[in-house]
Formats: sequence, C-alpha cells, structure tokens
Amino acid sequence: MKKTGILAIFLVVFSSGYAQMKSLSKLEPGVSYELAQLRKSTLSEIKYELNLKIPENKSERITGTEVIFFNYKKQNDTPLQIDFKEEPSSLISVSVNGQIINPVLENEHVIIHGKYLKSGANKINFSFVAGNGALNRRDGYLYALFVPDRARTMFPCFDQPDLKANYSLTLTIPEKWSGIANGKLKETSSQQGLKTLKFAESDLLPTYLFSFAAGDFKNFTEKISEQDSRMLYRETDSVKIKNSMDSIFSLYRNSLDYYEKWTGIKHPFQKHGMVVIPDFQFGGMEHPGAILFQNSTLFLDQNATQNQLNNRSNLIAHEVAHLWFGDMVTMDWFNDVWMKEVFANFMADKSTGASADKSVYDLKFLTTHFPAAYGVDRTLGANPIRQVLDNLKNAGMMYGPIIYNKAPIMMRQLELLIGEENFKKGVSEYLKKYTYGNASWPDLITILDNHTPEDLQSWNKVWVNDPGRPVIDYTIKYKNNTIDRFTLSQHPEYGKEQKVWPQEFQLSLFYADKVEKVNVKLTGKQQEVSGLKGKIKPLFILQNSSGVGYGVFGLDNGMLSHFSLIKDPVSRASAYISLYENMLNGSGVTPLDLFHFFAGQLPKEDTELNLRLMTSYISTIYWEFLPEDIRLKESENIENKVWQALQTQKAKNNKKILFDSYQGIFQSQKAYDNLYTIWKSQTAPQDVSLNDEDFTSLALSLSLRNSGNNELMQQQLTRIKNPDRISRFKIIMQAASSDQKIRDDFFNGLIQKQNRTNESAVGVALGYLHHPLRQNTSIHYLPKTLDLLQEIQRTGDIFFPDNWLRSTFSSYQNPKALEAVNQFLMKSPDYNPILKNKILQATDNLRRAQKLVNN
Repeated sequence: MKKTGILAIFLVVFSSGYAQMKSLSKLEPGVSYELAQLRKSTLSEIKYELNLKIPENKSERITGTEVIFFNYKKQNDTPLQIDFKEEPSSLISVSVNGQIINPVLENEHVIIHGKYLKSGANKINFSFVAGNGALNRRDGYLYALFVPDRARTMFPCFDQPDLKANYSLTLTIPEKWSGIANGKLKETSSQQGLKTLKFAESDLLPTYLFSFAAGDFKNFTEKISEQDSRMLYRETDSVKIKNSMDSIFSLYRNSLDYYEKWTGIKHPFQKHGMVVIPDFQFGGMEHPGAILFQNSTLFLDQNATQNQLNNRSNLIAHEVAHLWFGDMVTMDWFNDVWMKEVFANFMADKSTGASADKSVYDLKFLTTHFPAAYGVDRTLGANPIRQVLDNLKNAGMMYGPIIYNKAPIMMRQLELLIGEENFKKGVSEYLKKYTYGNASWPDLITILDNHTPEDLQSWNKVWVNDPGRPVIDYTIKYKNNTIDRFTLSQHPEYGKEQKVWPQEFQLSLFYADKVEKVNVKLTGKQQEVSGLKGKIKPLFILQNSSGVGYGVFGLDNGMLSHFSLIKDPVSRASAYISLYENMLNGSGVTPLDLFHFFAGQLPKEDTELNLRLMTSYISTIYWEFLPEDIRLKESENIENKVWQALQTQKAKNNKKILFDSYQGIFQSQKAYDNLYTIWKSQTAPQDVSLNDEDFTSLALSLSLRNSGNNELMQQQLTRIKNPDRISRFKIIMQAASSDQKIRDDFFNGLIQKQNRTNESAVGVALGYLHHPLRQNTSIHYLPKTLDLLQEIQRTGDIFFPDNWLRSTFSSYQNPKALEAVNQFLMKSPDYNPILKNKILQATDNLRRAQKLVNN
C-alpha cells in the first residue's frame, strides 16, 4: 500500500470518529514501510513490561499481561497501530493511560484511537493469550524466536527494527524448569509447584532480538569476562558434553576478545548466556544474553572432523560478532538484513582465521562461501545482495546463500579495493557513530567513501544492487614460445547489459618444475595483463588460483592432464570449483568426464576440505546429471573407487568423509550387505569413527534400498536413547518408510501446520521422501508442494521456504518434475516474485539436467 492510501485511511478514521473504525479493515497486514516510517517519526523511549505464565503442557495456552510505555508525538487523533498477529479473542483487555477501552484488532493491528493518547508519556496495558507461532513449544521446553517480524505473533508490540526498546520480563514456569532471557536474572521465587523468574531490564533491543527460553534444561556455568555466564542445554551424551564444554567457552571467549580489539568497543551488553537447542531450525540466533545455538553443531565427540570443528568455531564466532554487528548497530529496515549477516560471517572468518596460517584461512573461506553463493547466483532466480522490501511480513524471504555467502566475498573484495586499514577505520567509525542505534548500507558506504579515492557508488551497484556473476575468460597469443599478449575479458552470465565487476584475483602459470603467479586487478570489460608478456609458454594456466575472484573462470584444456602439478590446496579447490561450474554451463567438460576425474582424485586428494568438496560434487553429478542407465553402469565402479580410496587415505577424517560418500551413493547388493553388517554389528571399518547419529544415518540409507524396511527402522529406533533424537527419528522414518501409504500419510500430514513445527526434521525427512531411489513414487507430491509454499512462508521460520523447496527438488532430473514447476509458474503469473525466485533457485539443477543428461 502506498503512502497516500494510508493517509487516506487515517483521514477517514479521524473524520468519522471511533464509531467508524470498521473502515480500518483495509489496513495492510504486516508492517509496511510507510507505517514503519510514520511510527518512527512519532514514537520514542519505548519500554515493555511482560509477565508470562507458561504451563508445562505445550497444548495449554500461555497467558500474559503487558505494559507498553512510550513517548508519543500526537498528530491530531490519528490512530496508533500496535502489531499483534493473533485472533481477536486472544486480546482479553486493553487500557490506555488508565482508561479501559474496547479492543479493536483488525488486519494484525491493535487500533488505539488518538483520543485516548496524549503528547508525551503514554502507557498501554494489555491482558492477552500469547500466540504460539514463534514460541517453538516442544515437549519439556520452549524458546522464543522472533526474527524477523514474529514478535507480533506472541505479544502486542511495535515490531520493526528501528524502534528499539527495553524489556522487563517475568516468567512463571514449572518449578523443575530453568529459564533465561536477555536481562540478568535478579529474583527467583517458588510457590505451589511453580517458579517465578524476574529478569532485569534488558539493554536497548529491537523486537526481533528480544528472547527467552524455559524448560527442562541442564545448567552449566562458566566465567566469561569475569562474569558467571550460563548455558542451558539438553544433550545427554556424556562423552560429547565432556569433550565440548571447554572448547565452546574457549571459542566464545576468543571471539569476544578478537572483536573487542578489532572494533575498539567493549562487549556492549549486560551479560552473556547461551541456550543449546535440539533440532534448532537455524545454526544460531544472536539474542544478546540468550544466544541460541544448534545442539548438533556445538556438541561434538573426540572424533569430530575438521569440517565439524570449523562449523562449530564459525558458528560461535558468527553469533558473537552479531553483538556488535546487528545487535548494537541494527539495520533501519530488513532490506539491509544482509549487513548484519555479512559482517557476522566476514568477521567470523577473520577471527577464526586470526590464529591460522593464511592458506588455511583462504581454503576455508573458498570452500565455505563460493559453492554456496554460486548455487544461487548462477540461477535464473538470482537475487541481489540488497533487495527491495515493501512490508516486514516478507522479510523472511530476504535470507539465503546470497547474503550469507556472496556478501562476505563482496566484502573481501571491498577490503582489497580500499585497503585493510582504511576498511577497519571506516567500520569502526560506523560502529561508534551508530552505537545502540540504527543504520543503513548507504550510511556505511558514505563513511567508507571518505577513506578511499575509489568510486564506491558504481562499485556498489554491480556487487550489491545487482544479481549475477561475470564469466571471465582470456585470449593468449604466443611469439617464439613466449607469451606476446594475454587479454582478459568479462561479461555477465545472463542478460545483455554491459557490466563490469571490479575485482582482484590471481593467475598461475604451471611448468614442469615451477609455478609463476601474477596478481590481477580487473577493472574493465577487456584488459591486457602486461605482467605475462615475455613469459615462457606454460603447460597450462589456472585462472583464480588464489580463490579470491568471483565468477565463472574459463578453463585451460591442458589442466586435467597435468593436474598433479597443482600442489597448493587452495589452487586445487579453485580448480575443482571452476571445473564444476563450467560443467554446469556445458563448457569445458561433460558430467561423466568430470565424474571420472573426481573419482580418480579420491585417493590423491589428502586435504580434508577439498575431499569433502569433491565428494559433494561426485554425489551431485551421480544423482542429478548422469542418466539412470549410465548411473547403474557406473555404480559398482564408483563404489569400489570410494571404498579403495577409504583404505588408501591415511587421515581418519578423510576416511570418514569417504565412508559417508560410499553410504550416500551405493546401489549394489554387495555394498548393501557390507553396510548392513556394519550397521547390525555397530562395528565401523578400521580407523573410521561412527557415533550414534552416524548409525542412525546409515540405517536410513539402508532403508532406502530395502523394500521392507520397517523392522530395520524399528530396531534403530530402540537404539536411540536421547528423547529429542527419538522425536526427530520418528518424523524422518515416516518419510523413509518402504510403505507407500505411510509416506503418503506423512506428506499429507504436512498440510497441517502442527506437523511442520520441527522444521529441521521435516526438511531432512523431505530429502528422504524425494530421494532419487524414491522419485518414481514421490513425483506426484510436487504440485502440492508448490501449492503449499506460500503457506510455508507465512507460517514457517525464515529458512523453511528454501529448505522446503531444496529438500524436495534438489535431486530430480525427471522432465516431468520440471513440467510440474513450469505449469505452476505459468498458472500463477502474479505469484510473489521473491518466492518465484526461490523456486527458480531450487530447481536450477533440474533445468540444467534436461540439457546435460541428454547430451
């Protein structure tokens, strides 16, 4: 709704009086940008006092009382809109400045007529029944997750990021439960089997960062910055707990120390606190004083792989970085949500890489961010880093690999462009200027612009405001066996618009006995690299050998036959990524040839992150880009190669990666019998470490190849001891069942919101439901899957729509699956454009498969 429309409504209300408030039925649901601007100009000094009574039984509703204090710039009798996305019956009573009023709740807003308000200090009291949508109520515990605009689903509030407030919270919970919130716990009392927790007033926060958790948690306390800092958790594996606690708190403290020194700003909030959640739908969420973390990422056993250790250190560093980037300085509007995420990821990379060798940092950065960013940016549905947002009800759709993975790549190029010291000075100035306030990306760019002569505005357009990536290639002319001229060129992967991505990367010339490297600063559509003139003709040239450059880099035909000359792990990773991206574009190498090349590299590639990258590519090519008849021909050969590589590799982590790969692609009876024996006896191959979750995963892999798998899965169910993991497995086993009716009932059950509440488990279950070995009987679910997408977006958390689509479509190559997608899009020409892009992103490999599989 445009601003004039909102003003017209306000005028109607004002002129017709309170009796005519039914005209407000045209008010826009959610929080429009116009409404947010209006409230920002009239509201200040907001405080919330909340008192919630939480029953142990999750089916019983939570009741609450609330007081909102605020200063108000009164504009005639214009009504005030307070956000509350619940049924009118949930609003029990309302009083404004001591006067009881008839509550009016329409289109997700409590309407307070201007005649009850005054200029200056105001106070509104509510009695209400809390909404459950964002409270994530599980058996025995709950946690509040209000990002990006879901606080309004629980209690009446001004649910926009630039109206920061202080929160005073009181929780009444079962006596055996524990609780945590943003503020310090200042008082505890017990009476008649109930416990009341009163928390100190929080620091200044937007609604999406207000949070609390309560339940049957274990408590662990350790000092952080000389404060007693508490962790709530439910993990029951004593080995994992013992092996992880010191590491978790050490990583937290190290991150905290790094950011305090880098920013020059001490930790900006009153306390530290963590809650570790089973089946958490995110990796983590950065609520100050009550950071939520995913259990499976934090608690690891002594056999954790380097990838698992990296994920844990990155996750903790990411959430701690948010305390400055997002929590202390918050975006004005959720079109800049990427700002907090890019800084959290970029700074996490810096802090975790600070004590590591540069090549270790470079490899981790490359393998973490580039494949994920390319997975969206190569698609027809690619979105820019900074997107347009009209209403906060659509804010959840802003999230995805572009803001988490392309944005850090962009930020690294920006740092290279203006220099590390200038970048640091600009960011520190930005943080200090907007401390405890709100700011936008243009605010930061304006500050950085003052620290560099570079034209950041034009740079910003192609990197931040436009989607897509460049295709970068070269032409080379030789004279007397030396390079006479080497010219780079770039053009957009899609479209006819002439654009240039200014960036730095490296070229490497490989010879039998040496490697020569040249750094390139590419600034135009075509550019001669004078530093190569006169160099002896190499065996091959590798573009982007340092892995810093972004785009599709053309390949040298001589690379594969001399690949053993690439000794540097970062250069090998960059080559693997370029090979895969060129294969997808139908240039340089076919899927089958690349599949054979990667299979041949398995015993040779001894760098763990590269081996993980390569086995991921092998699995994708095998299931998505090889025709079924070719796949069956290749099956036993690839099984043997993976198993032989498992024996050849020395490092235990590499052996584990290869075992997981073997488990993921096997199809032969011989392999089934091998893996079944391992599962049945619970005896892993030599030097391969398998924990309870690994055996659960193995049982599910076996189940997909077993036409009567009920007994196998029931036996696995009895092996699981942790109650939260039992609940998770019960969801997934329905989707993996060999009984078609059970699978049908599972899918049809997802129509009901209550069956989707454990989004993490549902996403995994959908992957088994639509596994390539089950697709002949699952393809008929696709139209309904697409029909449900808007409901998924409306009721689910921020990552669920993407998870819903990718878990469903990611392994299909059947043309009928693409036909279902195309028909859905054709019959919905006015479909939400952001959701349409997510469909195009999730089905990109399906589209490419039609060309690649048939060639």
